[in-house]
Amino acid sequence: MKMVLLDTLTFGETDLGAFDALGEVTVYQTTSAKQTQERIANCDVIVTNKVVITKENMKNTPSLKLICVAATGMNNVDLDAAKTNNIEVKNVAGYSTDSVIQHTFSLLFYLMGHSRYYDEVVKSGSYSKSAIFTDVSKPFFEIKGKKWGIIGLGAIGRGVANIAKAFGADVTYYSTSGVNRTEDFQRQSLDAMLKSCDMISIHAPLNEKTNNLLDYEELKTCKDGAIVLNLGRGGIINEDAVAKIIDEKNISFGLDVLTEEPMRENHPLLSVKNKENLYITPHIAWTSIEARDLLIASTVENIKSLK
Repeated sequence: MKMVLLDTLTFGETDLGAFDALGEVTVYQTTSAKQTQERIANCDVIVTNKVVITKENMKNTPSLKLICVAATGMNNVDLDAAKTNNIEVKNVAGYSTDSVIQHTFSLLFYLMGHSRYYDEVVKSGSYSKSAIFTDVSKPFFEIKGKKWGIIGLGAIGRGVANIAKAFGADVTYYSTSGVNRTEDFQRQSLDAMLKSCDMISIHAPLNEKTNNLLDYEELKTCKDGAIVLNLGRGGIINEDAVAKIIDEKNISFGLDVLTEEPMRENHPLLSVKNKENLYITPHIAWTSIEARDLLIASTVENIKSLK
């Protein structure tokens, strides 16, 4: 069996040796759209994280039997074309749930605790010159007793909700699909959530119901001092609106996902004045060592099922 791994740079230092036991493996760290067809020629299995596999790619690769998406979302594969050409497409679901839950709180604590400010106070030498033993110039609040709104109560959203509840937060949720039902947490309208919650975290997929869900007018209704976290998909929050409102109102934003990734050089978020209220990480919530190991192991199992 001939396998092609198209973008292994996204896996970092994760051990890929398990693929070798399955057949002939060709590995590329990155693959551009222009390189894809040449690299998949005569292969039986494609492993892709973000490289797009088109209808034309499938048509011109008659030996192709399986496309393994080393991720949960499969929007980078033409699924209709795969079905027409009798090509299986398999993804990996749930591998990064705990990693994303953990990173949600990493974003929160960085913003809530003013970590950037206090780190610089100490490392700049300012603390060494202080007249007192502490610095209370940037007050932080406790999660206990605060209202936390979850947008998208899937596995990740529920995991965040349970931990927030353990901290003593009053947790509510907004269902983007309108399907979720739970007795564990109270359901709220989006408008009510934005107006009442101290923390709001997004764990929903990007679709026609969530695209641009939080635009300028919605964000303007958030209560003073609110923290909004997006660990779902870029595009759920209008980033131009964030860049505008963050300098108009006391709202903090923690973003792990953006509409365009990597972030473009002239992005308006890079020019905000109130930088302390903005924390952006480069789509890393899914990348814990354990999550990547599980991702590769599950992808290998998907290939084994073809044999």
